[in-house]
Amino acid sequence: MEARLARRIRLFCDSGQVRPEVAAFVAAELVALSGEGRQVTEDSAGMLTSHLLMALTRLLDGAPAAECGAAVAAELADHPEALASARAVAVRAGRELGARLPDSEIHFLALHLAVLHAGPSLRRDAS
Repeated sequence: MEARLARRIRLFCDSGQVRPEVAAFVAAELVALSGEGRQVTEDSAGMLTSHLLMALTRLLDGAPAAECGAAVAAELADHPEALASARAVAVRAGRELGARLPDSEIHFLALHLAVLHAGPSLRRDAS
């Protein structure tokens, strides 16, 4: 894993904002994405990393999940592979951490994953 991205995870963990098991889970997910040939760097996956760290922590702490609107769901219609990947992450999070990601969090996660699935061209367009 890229050093800057690993540092992001470490900072969240060292500051007490996330549990070590959440940090380990997110790190493993990023390594798996990289193993699929995705470019997983601070630039491409920093926001994904932060979102997943905090979403899982909120769920494990019993806090309410973020809500997403119809616009988010509509945007995902063009990215079914990202939504499928997000659902798979949610299944693993439930199994490994006991954190059940609701649909709204899955949709937000899918938006981040869509950037990774689309590759560098979408990242440039989004800038």
